[in-house]
Amino acid sequence: MGNLAQGRVLSTQSVCGSNSSEPYCFFKQTSAPRSRESCSSAKCSQCNSAIPILAHPPSAMSDSSFRYPDTWWQSAQGVKEETLQLDLETEFLFTHLILVFRSPRPAAMVLERSQDHGRTWGTLRYFASNCEEMFGLTEGSPAGESGAICTSKYSGAFPCAGGEVIYRALSPWHSVDPFGPAAQDQLMITNLRVRLLQSQPCPCQAKHPGAAALPTDHYAIYDFIVKGSCLCNGHADHCMPVKGHQPSQQKTSNMVHGKCVCRHNTAGGHCERCAPLYNDQPWQAANGITGTPHECQKCKCNGHAKSCHFSRGLWLSAGRRSGGVCDDCLHNTEGRHCQNCKKGFYRDPSRPKTAPDTCKACSCHPAGTVLSGGSTLCNPSSGECTCRPGVGGPRCDSCLMGYWGLREYGCRPCDCTGNCDPYTGDCISGSDVEVFYTATGHMGQSSNSSETALFRVEELFSALHHSEKCECVEVGLSSPKLFCVAEYDYVLVVKVMSARDKGSHAEVEVKVRKVFYQNPHMKIQRGGVILDPESWTSQGCTCPILNPGSEYVVAGHEDWKTGRLVVNTKSLVKPWKSSLGRKILHILRKDCSRW
Repeated sequence: MGNLAQGRVLSTQSVCGSNSSEPYCFFKQTSAPRSRESCSSAKCSQCNSAIPILAHPPSAMSDSSFRYPDTWWQSAQGVKEETLQLDLETEFLFTHLILVFRSPRPAAMVLERSQDHGRTWGTLRYFASNCEEMFGLTEGSPAGESGAICTSKYSGAFPCAGGEVIYRALSPWHSVDPFGPAAQDQLMITNLRVRLLQSQPCPCQAKHPGAAALPTDHYAIYDFIVKGSCLCNGHADHCMPVKGHQPSQQKTSNMVHGKCVCRHNTAGGHCERCAPLYNDQPWQAANGITGTPHECQKCKCNGHAKSCHFSRGLWLSAGRRSGGVCDDCLHNTEGRHCQNCKKGFYRDPSRPKTAPDTCKACSCHPAGTVLSGGSTLCNPSSGECTCRPGVGGPRCDSCLMGYWGLREYGCRPCDCTGNCDPYTGDCISGSDVEVFYTATGHMGQSSNSSETALFRVEELFSALHHSEKCECVEVGLSSPKLFCVAEYDYVLVVKVMSARDKGSHAEVEVKVRKVFYQNPHMKIQRGGVILDPESWTSQGCTCPILNPGSEYVVAGHEDWKTGRLVVNTKSLVKPWKSSLGRKILHILRKDCSRW
C-alpha cells in the first residue's frame, strides 16, 4: 500500500508561468476567521516554470509531503476549468484519494476513473457546494449507472489554504473481501482523473478593500495522494517494476510498482492464473477475510511435462478433486498424466517412472514387426515385439521354422513338405523330390504326383535335342552393376513343366516356386504361368535354354502391350542353386536397392 502517484507523471492542462514570469497572490487563511479583522492579508509573488525556485510543476503534488511540505502545483492565472490526470502502466487497486489545496477548494469538481487505459471513463464522486445547482443531483443520492453520489462536504471556501478533499472507495463500516470480484471491480483502475470545474475566491478577499483586483484566480494543490496497491488477487506480498516502465523520478524507493511477485504457485502480472504446471484445480483469488490462500495445485505429470491445463469436465467427473491434463509429454511418454510410454517404446522396469529414460525404444526389426502409425509395436511393459506372420525372435528378425524370405509383409511359407532355407526358401528336407527329365531322357522320382509331368520328345525344344541348331548366347551374373542396369521387371524361381511349339515361337509353361522381385504393378503369384522365349526357329532352340523338368532362376522383362513375360537374350536364366539364390537376393537388396 502506498501513493500510486509517487514516481509517476501527473498531467495538467496548465502551469503557472509556463511562458514567462507570472504574478499571483493568495490568502494563507487555514481556518474560518472570527471577524473581518482576523483575516490574514494577501501575499503576492512571482512564478516561472523555467526557474526552479519559482516553478510550481505538477510533479510537486506527488513528492513527499513530509520531506517537501511547501511545494505545490499551480495553474495559470484566470483558468476556469482544469484537469489533473494520473495514467498508470497497468491495473492497480485504488482505495482512497486525498487532495490538499493551497488555493480555496473548488465550488465544483468531479472524480473519475478508467479501467481500460483511458478508452472509457466512469464517475466515482461529484463534489459541489450546491449539488442541485451544479449537477442537478440530490445530495447523497446515487446518480446514473455508475451510482456516484454528490457531496458538499469538501466544497467550502474555507480554509483558503490547506483544505482537504477526501474520497474513500470502500465504506469503512462494510466488511468486504478486497480480493472478491465485486471489490475488485469497484477498486481497480488504470487511470484517475480530477476535473476542477469552478474555482471560488477566498472569503477574506472581499473583506479587504482593493483585494478584488489581485491575481488570485487560479488553482493550487499541495498534495495529490492516491492510496492503493498493486493488483495481485491476494497471491503476492510485494511487487516489482513492470517491464518497460521508467519511473518519472530518480528517487522512487517508496514507489508502488505494478508487477506482482507471485506466491501460492500462481503466475501472471497480477497472479491472475496458475503457474504452468499447477492447473490441477481451477484458479481462485485468495480470501481477504478468512486468509485462505487458495493455492494452485500441481498436476501429476510424473516429471515428464513442463505445463498442464485445467479441464472442467474432468474436474467435475472426478468430484472436484482433480482436473489437470499434462501438455506435450516429454521423454517419449503420453497420457493425461504422461503415465504411458508412446507407441514404439516400452517401460524399463529397472528405472523409476519419473526418470527421463524410463521409456526405451522398442528394439524391433522393421520388416518383421507389426507397424502402427509408422512405428513398430512392442509390449509396453516387457518390450517384446509384436511379430508379423511367420516371423519370430524377441526382435522379430528371423523366420520361424517352415517359413523363409523376411520381407515387409513377414515371412512366406516354405513350398516344401519339410523345412527350407530361411533366406532362399530352398528345401532342405529329403522328402521334397520332384519329377524331371534328365539329359538322357530318364524320368526321376517324385513324392508329389500332382507335379509329375510326362513330356513328349517333340516338346523338348532345347540344346539337348537340337544342339546343332542352337546359337544362344546367355547373360552372365559376373557384374551386379550390369544386373541392376538391366532393370528387370521380374526375378523368379521357376520349374519348367512343358514347352509347346507354336510354329514361329514356343510357349514354356512353368510353375513359379518363388518371387524374388516383381515390378510394383505386376501381380505374379506362385503357381503356373507362361514364359515366352525368343523365336526358337531363328535360334535353333528356345533361347535362353529352358529344359522341361529343371528349375531355373529367370530374370526378364514384361511386354507392356500384351503383358507377356518375355525371355530373350537379354534375360538372365541360370539353373537354380541355393547359393545362387542368396547371391541374387544380396544384389537386389544391396546393389539394386529393390527392397
